[in-house]
Amino acid sequence: MSLTIHKYGGTSVGTLDRIRHVAQRSLRAQQAGGQVVVVVSAMAGETNRLVSMAHDLTALPNAREMDVLVSTGEQVSIALLAIAIHAAGGKASSFLADQIGMRTDNRHGRARIVSVDDTLIRQALERDEIVVVAGFQGVDTHGNITTLGRGGSDTTAVALAAALGADACEIHTDVDGIYTADPGICPDAHRIDRISYEEMLELSSLGAKVLQVRSVEFAMNHNVPIHVRSAFNEEAGSWVTKEEASMESVRVRGVTSDTNTAKITLKRVPDQPGVVAQIFSPLAQAGVNVDVILQNVSEQGTTDVTFTVARSDLEQVRTIMDPLTKTLGTAGLATEANVAKVSLVGAGMRSHAGVAALAFQVLGDAGINIQMINTSEIKISCVVTEGDSEQAVRLLHNAFGLGESKE
Repeated sequence: MSLTIHKYGGTSVGTLDRIRHVAQRSLRAQQAGGQVVVVVSAMAGETNRLVSMAHDLTALPNAREMDVLVSTGEQVSIALLAIAIHAAGGKASSFLADQIGMRTDNRHGRARIVSVDDTLIRQALERDEIVVVAGFQGVDTHGNITTLGRGGSDTTAVALAAALGADACEIHTDVDGIYTADPGICPDAHRIDRISYEEMLELSSLGAKVLQVRSVEFAMNHNVPIHVRSAFNEEAGSWVTKEEASMESVRVRGVTSDTNTAKITLKRVPDQPGVVAQIFSPLAQAGVNVDVILQNVSEQGTTDVTFTVARSDLEQVRTIMDPLTKTLGTAGLATEANVAKVSLVGAGMRSHAGVAALAFQVLGDAGINIQMINTSEIKISCVVTEGDSEQAVRLLHNAFGLGESKE
């Protein structure tokens, strides 16, 4: 008997009618001869409503209590879905994260899953029940409620798939798959049938919002096939799997942009051993993820160090860097919030020359200035002015023929 994990996001369970739809869809999957575990998010808008109330009370809510607060949205969703399944003639049990031992570390708001106890889930499945699990949340070793960050229900679903040895993890969402670019920017973008874990990990980390980055990482580490498909129809979507030989035949798989980007420059930093570590160690301790890093050529014993972070982290970075500029004796700190990162991703870059040259030529011909460049084996990222980002995506999407080929 097959076992499949199904995840439904907030839009998919945003109304009672949609919850009934998910219940019927879950029952059909079970009636087709499979065991079904359903992971759900809070109803659409509920998490934002809870966060807004907390911020009406204080500008800086306590992190532990915020996790207690925002995790309540999923409790409502799982109970309503289980009730809907019973009302439709099925059997179901709902579980909060602490009931199934979804253990995490203690980083509130961005916790990472450590382990899962699948005992109660397996017992419910043996009773022919559909198991409904609250996504997005966990519990640390001290019993404190934690949350996994926005999109964390994806990671919950993949973690359960790995723990239970599921045949697949289906991510049901309001789009019908993974596209070569955001269709809102490139109307001719088309759905990708199959994409490798590595490619999807890059796309997710570079601005694509279909899957949470950590869910892809978890799937790759545990070889969990992910099927991204629409919550509103039965059509096949996009599969995320281990790399296949045919995937390298495509130079570029997709183009994405990330406008949640800010650039920071420390001017005239002493060019001495250990100084760069002094810059980035406090950022790491504060949990700030640094992306693109550029160090200029040394002149007269000093150099400029420039890096990018999420725009939402900019104020925190300023707070950390301001005193450090005095300690290091730099010429000051410059920040820029109106930048974006535009990226090309494709496993075929390993075996196809000229991708970078064509990308730079296309942007240069359009008068788009590239401020920073970051590369890996399967990606090229360019930091540009935010106002140029959508044009850059369209130009690159067209230059590599992504709107013309049909996979």
